[in-house]
Amino acid sequence: MSARGYLREESWDSLHRSEASSDAGDEDDSIAGDTDEHGSSRTSPALLTVGDVHRALHPLQATADRVGKQVEQFAETLDRLSNKRHERPLKDCRHVLPLVKGYEKIASDTVKRLKKIHEPERQEKLKQSWKRRLRNSSGRSTPLSVHEEEAEDGGLHTTVEDLQRWELERQTWNLLGVMLQIEYPVPKSDLSDIESMNYLNRPDGDADLHRYTSEHAVWNRFLAEDNSAWERHVVVEWLKSSAEASGQNIDLVVEQLESSADRGSGLLAHGWLYTKEAIKGQKRLRSWPQALDPNSPGIDTSLVNSDRTQGLVTQLDPDAVTRQGRTLEKEDISFERATWLACWEMVRRGRKWESIREWCQERVEGWRSIALRGDPRDVPSGYTDDEPSPSASWQSRALWRSMCAAAAKNGGIDEYENAVYGVLSGHLPSVERVSRTWDDYLFAHYNSYILRQFDHYVHSRFPDKLPRTLTEKHDIDTVGGSKIMSSTDIIKRMLSLDITKEEARRPMKMLQGCLITRSFKNFIFLHGIRLAKSANGEEESKIISDMPTGLLDRSTTADITLKDHDLLRILTHMLFIFQDMGLTIGKGDHQYAIENIVVAYVEYLGKAGKQQLLPIYASRLSHRRSVMCMGRQLPFITDTNERHTVMRLMNQYGMNVTGVLNMQLQMIILDTPPNPENTSAYPKLKILDYTVHEPDSIRPIKSSFIGCNISGDEQDLINGFEWYLLLDGHWQETMAVGTILYKHLLRSRGLAAARELSKTVAFSSISLEKTESILGHATDVSRSYDNSEYEPDGHIELRRSTRSRNAQAQKRRRSSSVRRARSERELLLSSSTTFRDLECLFVALDTLEHWKRVADRAAMQADPRHARGWKSEMQKAHDAVETAMEPLLHGWLHYPKDDKEATECEEIRVACLPEIILAYHSVLLFGGRYLSREILLKCMDLAATIASEHSDLADCFVAARRMSELVDSMAVSSKSIVQAEEFGARTGKSRKKLNVESLDIWTVKVPSS
Repeated sequence: MSARGYLREESWDSLHRSEASSDAGDEDDSIAGDTDEHGSSRTSPALLTVGDVHRALHPLQATADRVGKQVEQFAETLDRLSNKRHERPLKDCRHVLPLVKGYEKIASDTVKRLKKIHEPERQEKLKQSWKRRLRNSSGRSTPLSVHEEEAEDGGLHTTVEDLQRWELERQTWNLLGVMLQIEYPVPKSDLSDIESMNYLNRPDGDADLHRYTSEHAVWNRFLAEDNSAWERHVVVEWLKSSAEASGQNIDLVVEQLESSADRGSGLLAHGWLYTKEAIKGQKRLRSWPQALDPNSPGIDTSLVNSDRTQGLVTQLDPDAVTRQGRTLEKEDISFERATWLACWEMVRRGRKWESIREWCQERVEGWRSIALRGDPRDVPSGYTDDEPSPSASWQSRALWRSMCAAAAKNGGIDEYENAVYGVLSGHLPSVERVSRTWDDYLFAHYNSYILRQFDHYVHSRFPDKLPRTLTEKHDIDTVGGSKIMSSTDIIKRMLSLDITKEEARRPMKMLQGCLITRSFKNFIFLHGIRLAKSANGEEESKIISDMPTGLLDRSTTADITLKDHDLLRILTHMLFIFQDMGLTIGKGDHQYAIENIVVAYVEYLGKAGKQQLLPIYASRLSHRRSVMCMGRQLPFITDTNERHTVMRLMNQYGMNVTGVLNMQLQMIILDTPPNPENTSAYPKLKILDYTVHEPDSIRPIKSSFIGCNISGDEQDLINGFEWYLLLDGHWQETMAVGTILYKHLLRSRGLAAARELSKTVAFSSISLEKTESILGHATDVSRSYDNSEYEPDGHIELRRSTRSRNAQAQKRRRSSSVRRARSERELLLSSSTTFRDLECLFVALDTLEHWKRVADRAAMQADPRHARGWKSEMQKAHDAVETAMEPLLHGWLHYPKDDKEATECEEIRVACLPEIILAYHSVLLFGGRYLSREILLKCMDLAATIASEHSDLADCFVAARRMSELVDSMAVSSKSIVQAEEFGARTGKSRKKLNVESLDIWTVKVPSS
């Protein structure tokens, strides 16, 4: 196994272990909380299971739990079996058939599991449907649509609907497999390498045909030579198998039909019992030993039905009703309808003739099975093409089908009797009349067309075997008086028929139709557009942009939304299969619309908490769309282990990881609405309280001027930037992205988010994570180190006696290594200057807000016994402010990378420095009054720093037009210094200290006169 394959297997095994652990945790908790020691029911609402927490984190976890295992199985099957998609020696479907079979098996296993629980409910629903069909067949009324059937039983649980949906999906995957084998057939020599269904083993037709060849052998030769006939044959067999798998149990159907005909069960309960009794009564009354003559005098008035509205038949042969034009008792009519309905259902499901004969013989109705024998597709068990025809020649079979067509058109008591003969003869109108579903209607057309094709084939190969009058009556191009329709026309027609139009507009039926018509590319394109329209219906979608409605071009599409998770899953995996078969989705609108389906499915997986599955699907998109798709999902992955796993998987599937990380932040920034209050690129900070201002005082700092409100987009930015800690190297890119984020948050007044960013992804954390791969050891490059760390050999003195040429060379190499390390460190620092400066800004703002909280609490402390405690806390807060402000007063944002950034840095300095310096001055003034009067001297130091010729802080005040505020503030601090010294002189306290700044310079002594 390759290294990549081993990693894939290890990934899936770890995922299974994680899921099993979570499931076990849920199961244990649920067992522990179900019953108490006495066996009574109880709950433990205070105990949260692993599943509870997971569902709280992921809004679609309920949906994911319902189909979670299937979702993972589909992804695992795609991952393991699509590795061979590049190995295509031949243009056939052998490399994708295992994938299709894998998906079909997942659906089949799910159906089996759901049937064990919900099959009784489904059978009850089908039972009600059968009763309605039986009642409606009597008066040739309009058939009840599928929607009407479901509407009358609207109280079904969703679990039963799940069973029906998975059964429909299983049929769809089966249809995809057979259609792929039709369009991309595998050579017969290679059929042993793949799993193939029996009816897909296309006959080879190598046997020579002669007058004694069996009709079944001719049928096989016909399928081998005619591609359209082979395709129709496969679709008909698929429709039969689907009906058999999803229909009601025939034995239950028979039981229901017998009870509806007012008779018991057993051999004596079959036949026309009530009519038979009436005939016997007439014979006893008239003392006639022979059969009654329908023309006998008085028979029309004496032998009538129980309602005395119609005459009854005088004989009990099957043709008596049509031959005599008389009727049966209503109970016998019900029995006749029920029996033919059962026969129709068996023929529709593709039951073998032997099975139908056995069913008829059990009910003493053997004549029906004899009348139904003759289909060229049905041969006895064990029969081979080399044997002579077991029943009749081609000519008699053709005549038999002609007879069946006549019976379907003109004869029969019930429409289901006509439909049975219509199926055997290919008479389309009679079968259409009993078609209740999309499948029935398609079956009627395809079955009719293929039988007519076969009659034409036999006539063309053996014209002397068919009477001329028979061939003149049937034209290959017309069936039932109408032209043969293409598969596309049939599907379109069902969209407008009252009986099928609602079902035909359902997504799965439209999908099956596109598979049959081989128009999957156009189907998924149109539904990608429809998905874009629905996604942007109520509000603009962040994952799928709206598309012009004109692209639909009045085409009919099913309703599809972002909530149709099962449909999105099916379409996504089918798209990948067709792409593996060479389907190209084009460029521009076509590519975007088709990829909408995959993007929507990835969005669902993300919301359902299936983060480890995201890369396998996103990697199948075009480069830009894959980057955007994964970029939308990364901010929602907050668990560190999940992040490491997803990062590894993105690399494994060849995705542009750096592009994904950059794109996620770019899209979040673009999604953030602009602040309407912003009149400039960078609005000035609002730290001071301008509502409070007293004479001879400065404005105080506002409480909670940063706040704690972080919007969802801002939190996504923080989460998104955390991904860069997992990216080895990429130092300059990480610093550049971080700088962009700080600028964006500053521009949008997201101070709380910027502060959180400075704490969550601090420069020191980034340095410790990335320097391991850059410098060879993890270190915080912003710290100051002594020579002992960067010059480890600096204190090692070698003895003169041991000095040698090798030792000197080693020392030179070490010195070179130290210089190189120092150069690399300086390079890292220089490329991160702007990022570190912006981080310092928000660290300083955080310390100012914290200082304000401490000051407010101190102001509320009236008890002098607590003075020492609050002063200690105030001193710590004051020292933190001084430390944080130091970088902002010396060369802050003085080293931009280019002219554009230089302009931005200047704007930021003008917007931020005046306000934060005035706030800092307020802190110093407060500390000088309540902590230590020596702190007041730092106000003068601050003034000197601002006025220094090497500083441009004064220019910032001038540019911000706030120099007057600075002058007023400094005047207040100067006055405070004088007042503080006067107070100290009156109290007699000395302020002189050795080598310590003092207020003595402000002492004014007036000489005595």
